[in-house]
Amino acid sequence: MTDENRAKLRSLLAAYAERKASPQPSSPAADAAAERKRRSCADRLRNIVRPVLDEFMAELKTAGHDASTRDHTDRDDAYPSVALSFTPRVRTAQTPETALASALMFKYDPRRGILVQRDVKLSPAKGRVVTATGDRLGTIGVDAVSAQWVETKTLTFVEDVLKAN
Repeated sequence: MTDENRAKLRSLLAAYAERKASPQPSSPAADAAAERKRRSCADRLRNIVRPVLDEFMAELKTAGHDASTRDHTDRDDAYPSVALSFTPRVRTAQTPETALASALMFKYDPRRGILVQRDVKLSPAKGRVVTATGDRLGTIGVDAVSAQWVETKTLTFVEDVLKAN
């Protein structure tokens, strides 16, 4: 690292520390409302989204693919989220296993509700540069989340991963 960049980094870190050291006005009522909203979202993710993702995971595994789910709804140090990871498997003499894991994430966004984001990884066996296409599939209010909505987003994700690989 150059001296100039090191000095700039130290300046940024010092400004951050100074800003965080000053007392921040906080309303207990606003903090409580935000926490209730976060917990409500965590409940929706855990009770509506996660079971749908678990069903998709079971079907994908039955078809011979690798799949797993992650649940981060109980963590206090991050916004709640659940995700499905999916790696298509093709076992033929002409096509060795070379697919990469793609992911579909349902995350809490305090301003928008629940954000759906996907990260589709392309197979390097197709002769393309391995890149990821991380994009949003949509957002929805926390109270509007339904199993049907989750199924639609997940089917779109699986279809896109299978097309890419």
